Amino acid sequence: SRDDGRRRSGAPGSKQGFLTPPEGEDLRAPAGVMYPPPAPARRDFISVTLSPGRSYDGGQGLRRRSCWRKWKQLSRLQRTVVLFLLVVVMLFGLLSYVHVAHWVLRFRSFAVSWRGVPAGTWCRLTSLGRWHLQLGLHCSLRCPHGRLTRCGATGQVCLGAHTLLSSSQPPEQAPEGCGRRLPPAWAGYRKFAWGHGELKPLTRSFSEWFGLGLTLIDALDTMWILGLKKEFQEARNWVSKRLLFQKDVDVNLFESTIRILGGLLSAFHLSGDILFLKKAEDFGNRLMPAFRTPSKIPYSDVNIGTGVAHPPRWTSDSTVAEVTSIQLEFRELSRLTGDKKFQEAAEEVTRRVHALHGKLDGLVPMFINTNSGSFTHLGVFTLGARADSYYEYLLKQWIQGGKKERQLLEDYLEAVDGIRKHLLARSEPRKLTFVGELNHGRFSAKMDHLVCFLPGTLALGAHHGLPAEHMELAQALMDTCYQMYRQMETGLSPEIAHFNLHHTKAVKDVQVKAADRHNLLRPETVESLFYLYRLTGDRKYQDWGWEILHSFNTYTRVPSGGYSSISNVQDPRHPQPRDKMESFFLGETLKYLYLLFSDDPDLLSLDTYVFNTEAHPLPIWAPS
Repeated sequence: SRDDGRRRSGAPGSKQGFLTPPEGEDLRAPAGVMYPPPAPARRDFISVTLSPGRSYDGGQGLRRRSCWRKWKQLSRLQRTVVLFLLVVVMLFGLLSYVHVAHWVLRFRSFAVSWRGVPAGTWCRLTSLGRWHLQLGLHCSLRCPHGRLTRCGATGQVCLGAHTLLSSSQPPEQAPEGCGRRLPPAWAGYRKFAWGHGELKPLTRSFSEWFGLGLTLIDALDTMWILGLKKEFQEARNWVSKRLLFQKDVDVNLFESTIRILGGLLSAFHLSGDILFLKKAEDFGNRLMPAFRTPSKIPYSDVNIGTGVAHPPRWTSDSTVAEVTSIQLEFRELSRLTGDKKFQEAAEEVTRRVHALHGKLDGLVPMFINTNSGSFTHLGVFTLGARADSYYEYLLKQWIQGGKKERQLLEDYLEAVDGIRKHLLARSEPRKLTFVGELNHGRFSAKMDHLVCFLPGTLALGAHHGLPAEHMELAQALMDTCYQMYRQMETGLSPEIAHFNLHHTKAVKDVQVKAADRHNLLRPETVESLFYLYRLTGDRKYQDWGWEILHSFNTYTRVPSGGYSSISNVQDPRHPQPRDKMESFFLGETLKYLYLLFSDDPDLLSLDTYVFNTEAHPLPIWAPS
């Protein structure tokens, strides 16, 4: 206690060291003073000796300071900083848990033994107790091997090793694991672009090409194959009431044939609905004026309302791919209707192209003149844009016709030999086999993504009895097409790749120029993956498709519905969406992914159907 210089009054029992008044001292006021002065304030003090770090009662246990007391002693700034750090740590922990759980889920799904899945059930990892959501057409999950099964209440599908779900949890009305939900790509089109050409998912609007509901017709057979019967019926009603061809509009002969005519024919074959055949015949008749040329090589464009056909405004040429990739559809239309004019017109083009000069060991130039009927731009050979599907349709017409048309087969085999001789090369450092281009005798290590149709076509030919070396080349090219995805930062292929031919370890095999690094959601690689898996049974092709599907969902999916092509596959932070979902994304890309993940060889058997270049299945006339 502190002594302020004054004497302290004490009480009995006061502690030693405190002062008391001297005995007999009179503390009253002096005489003559009315009021005595106030007595000094009484203060009691107790002196206690405590050992540092011990309890007040001398115990030996250490006394910890209260956490709350420590917290109150911190300044306001210090407390704010601590709270902020705690929130950051909690968020980081939550994100880490989600990330780790995702990969645990993937690991467990790969590690699980391949056992059969009971019919009508979904695959679910009970150890994690939740569904793995939103990967693909519906929601996807790797699960034990099993054949394709369907949920009885909704018709939704479980696809063995890869499951396409349709909701985050089963509804009460459906069997366990079954659910129903529109595929995000179709839901976006249905909501923002119904009945129009193509969806613009970012602006939630649409673009028109022909004004004929292009995406809707392109996706008809996709919906049927996926078991989306309600959506199919809704689209069928639109075709019945709103699809009218009597309109003053120019359409591209090739694009409208493979997408609209092919889509209507395949919808007829799968559903048996005569409406689609009647629409197909009407549309086919309106395309016929394109063949009224001096050379019988069709014009590229035709007005389906006025019947006036013409070449492009800038040239009198058509591309070879366009005039030689319409035969499957026109031949099938003649077979169904009994009207031979469709088949005769299309096959006349094939005969004339077969007899032309200017080829190089079966390889064809890219352009053909509609007046003279001769090749133009001689000396330039590619399997990319403007020539690609010429080679595809040589083989597929031969298969469609029951393998009886020998000339088609000979032209195809000669072309494959020409590819081997003139266009194949190997990259550095991984020795990837790729297909380049030839420009007046000079080789270019340029390969379009479109060329990735070739592995599937070669494998299909080998399946139908062509040399085994075709399958070997197919597998080598399939590896290359996969690397075109794998070596990009987004996991998505550019539109055009250039391959490195110089031995430099620090350089990747796949090089990309700034103008070529866009991705349009094209189907060619997943198309070939489907063929390779269906015909070899090697599950690595499913795994590669799974990676590509994941990249599509990561970098091209739009939350409001739909998918968008992107401008930069090398920048995962800013892929630069282009605000367009091509109709072939629903018509081809997602369809081939679905078929790739199916383990049912009878689902559109390759011995029963042949796919046109827009992935529309047409029947083989004499199944082998």
